[in-house]
Amino acid sequence: MVAFALVLILVVGLTAPAAYAGGGVATNIALGLASFAVFNQLFWPFAYARPVYAAPVYAAPAYPVYVERPVYYQQVYAPPAYTPPPTYPTVVQYAHGRYELRGDGIQTPYQWVWIPNPPPPPPPPGAPPSPSR
Repeated sequence: MVAFALVLILVVGLTAPAAYAGGGVATNIALGLASFAVFNQLFWPFAYARPVYAAPVYAAPAYPVYVERPVYYQQVYAPPAYTPPPTYPTVVQYAHGRYELRGDGIQTPYQWVWIPNPPPPPPPPGAPPSPSR
């Protein structure tokens, strides 16, 4: 303890006052780091406790221990039966024509197209005229 006090008095006595130390922040930081390094060198053995290793203790149980084996069940994956998607009508019939759905929806867009029925053929020559509507 006496040696530490003597070193402390010598270090404090030999340091320059702040007015003569340059007054810069860098100087203050350097002095602080130097004093920290000196402190660590002097008190290193006392500052940190050394790790203590203790061997783990294992005590076998006094009674027999029975462990059940796991039971594994085999399951076979059966994919569901394939059912085709429902079909939707692509042709809607009317008396005077029909609508047809064109396109595949991916490359060309869907589009309903109206297709009129062809007109009836003309009556054969010599037939009575048909009644008009």
